[in-house]
Amino acid sequence: MPSTKAWTANDLPNLSGKRIVVTGGNSGIGFEAAREFARARAHVVLACRDLDKARAAAGKITTTHPGATLEVMELDLASLESIRRFAESLRGRHSKLNVLCNNAGVMAIPHRRTADGFEMQFGTNHLGHFALTGLLLDTLLDEDSRVVTVSSGAHRMGSINFDDLQSERSYSQWFAYGQSKLANLLFTFELQRRAERARARFISLACHPGYAATNLQGVGPRMSGAWMMEAAMDFSNRLFAQSAAMGALPLLYAAAALGIEGGDYIGPDGVWEMRGHPTKVSCTAAARDPAAAQRLWDISEQLTGVRFSL
Repeated sequence: MPSTKAWTANDLPNLSGKRIVVTGGNSGIGFEAAREFARARAHVVLACRDLDKARAAAGKITTTHPGATLEVMELDLASLESIRRFAESLRGRHSKLNVLCNNAGVMAIPHRRTADGFEMQFGTNHLGHFALTGLLLDTLLDEDSRVVTVSSGAHRMGSINFDDLQSERSYSQWFAYGQSKLANLLFTFELQRRAERARARFISLACHPGYAATNLQGVGPRMSGAWMMEAAMDFSNRLFAQSAAMGALPLLYAAAALGIEGGDYIGPDGVWEMRGHPTKVSCTAAARDPAAAQRLWDISEQLTGVRFSL
């Protein structure tokens, strides 16, 4: 939200006693957010597909902050079986969560399928987090709990192709990415509407990092064998992007800052929301469409087999 003082990670409140799950917490903005949560004394769960990388990330955090309390747990958002296994294990360890950060994702990759046959970007970025949130919802029903879903400015180029959600007829890696990021926002705002109708005490909100230098941009070109494009992405990151630490600020703000409301969308305050400090930002009218959100929700329940307890 606009302020005369730019909000930074140093403005995080003391998070002692808070339990926070960060999907994809081993790298990029997920790692930077996890590190700051840990510094603020939260108990942080790194939910990651690669356990070795997650353990290495946890080691870096505890080296910098020896008092940090961290858990490393395996979670592959491209597998409903893995998501169910993770949720069951987490609920066995913790009866209450304070924040679920739906952060992990893939961007503009060649056509791939998840373990359950979903188009990889839609399946991982949207359906995986939809299922995870639904399976953990009863741990998030206490007052002041938050579900924070990371979207992207790329949602502005997205539309939901209900006639071909899984890109079976045709595939464009950037359209699929935009669709998945728009789906993130439709899910976020529909979850908030349902929470309000049920008079639940948690809130649902979204954020985006702007243009932050992470390994996300190079994965698609690398998978395609497009080394020149990968080099161009690396050059662009070095020249134009803000740091991953700056890119994590909207996630940190959405997860823990005071004055946040359900349905807020947080992003950088700079030109075109590409870089800067966190503030409340706008989104497309398509992202706020309740009819599309309801339709996507129903389809997501059918595809994942996960129904929310609201």
